[in-house]
Amino acid sequence: MSIARLSTADSDFNARLEALLAWDSVSNAELAQRVDEMIAAVRHRGDSALVEYSNRFDRLAVSSMAELTLSPERLKQAFDGLSDEQRDALSTAAERVRSYHERQKAGSWQYTEVDGSVLGQKVTPLDRAGIYVPGGKAAYPSSVLMNAIPAKVAGVAEIIMVVPTPDGVLNDLVLAAAHLAGVDQVFTIGGAQAVAALAYGTESVPRVDKIVGPGNIYVATAKRAVFGQVGIDMIAGPSEILVVSDGETDPEWLAMDLFSQAEHDEDAQAILVSWNSQHLDAVADAMARQLPTLERESIARTSVAERGALIHCRNREDAVALINRIAPEHLELSVAEPENWLPDVRHAGAVFMGRHTAEALGDYCAGPNHVLPTSGTARFSSPLGVYDFQKRSSIIHCSPEGASTLGKTASVLARGESLTAHARSAEFRIID
Repeated sequence: MSIARLSTADSDFNARLEALLAWDSVSNAELAQRVDEMIAAVRHRGDSALVEYSNRFDRLAVSSMAELTLSPERLKQAFDGLSDEQRDALSTAAERVRSYHERQKAGSWQYTEVDGSVLGQKVTPLDRAGIYVPGGKAAYPSSVLMNAIPAKVAGVAEIIMVVPTPDGVLNDLVLAAAHLAGVDQVFTIGGAQAVAALAYGTESVPRVDKIVGPGNIYVATAKRAVFGQVGIDMIAGPSEILVVSDGETDPEWLAMDLFSQAEHDEDAQAILVSWNSQHLDAVADAMARQLPTLERESIARTSVAERGALIHCRNREDAVALINRIAPEHLELSVAEPENWLPDVRHAGAVFMGRHTAEALGDYCAGPNHVLPTSGTARFSSPLGVYDFQKRSSIIHCSPEGASTLGKTASVLARGESLTAHARSAEFRIID
């Protein structure tokens, strides 16, 4: 097994770290042009373009959108057909995700000033949200729950889900999750064409207000292209994990924690940081033993070889600096008293505290959302949540006295900007 070994004491550490972290989710010009052409085709030809692309890219043989539409009854059938174990696990995860996100709900508010003017904020859910669910290398029922349930909690009236079905293969766990999460309509379409359909609408696919959910480079490029026409959650890069260990956690546990992200795809990133060099050696040995046992060995092997690393740092302060520099999607603090570290962690999508809190628990059933900022964007972005499906309107209701008082201030500022119509509009309300 090959994995990079770095040390913060090395003179070339910064350059090697930057090379390791480098990831550009922006597609090249040729791919962007193809995506633009697909979006244009869907805008102008609607359902017929969706049927054509689905036949071409998913190797189907359908003639109408009716064959690419799943009824609520089909979703319920999938849920009812699960084993008791699967149904219970999915239901438990859904309830935990719902319970966590209920605490994120923001309410409208207002206050009254002394002169009787009322100021406030009105919180309104989006009318319709679109959820993209991957259907390529793996099926992700957990993504259905993580994207749809916050929308439902926010009060979104209608949720439209798109999921590609290569070779016509439906995943009943994904469909069951859609039923459980309250998805209203499901279309078995994917790629840039599905994003275009959600953004602009077709004869069959309703136009949405926001598109959320992960996808491949075509999906990411299409989301970037339609942003402004609709809202999007983020342009997500490959999955990533940064584990910080004080040397006391079982190396076997940490090796599998790293593989839990490396198995996503070849571009995923798994990094371990410790100031205990012998511990790093032990984790490397554990990874070498465990790698051949993985069902997705080839993917994980490529991931750790090309983007993984074991980093030796000098001390705790060094480790904290690395955390905030990398701004990881997932951060495991596999240390004693992790709560003492938390005040120093400024940039991380989700923080998993202590030796027993495997990142995988957050992927499925802990409760917090697993849709997280990647590629260092945790410096300015947050996990997907209820707030992503709500919008806020400012409320301003001036009393006559309040309008007069504010009018004087507004007049001075407007005339300072040479916007005299603004000034005169405010001055009409001034009470002499």
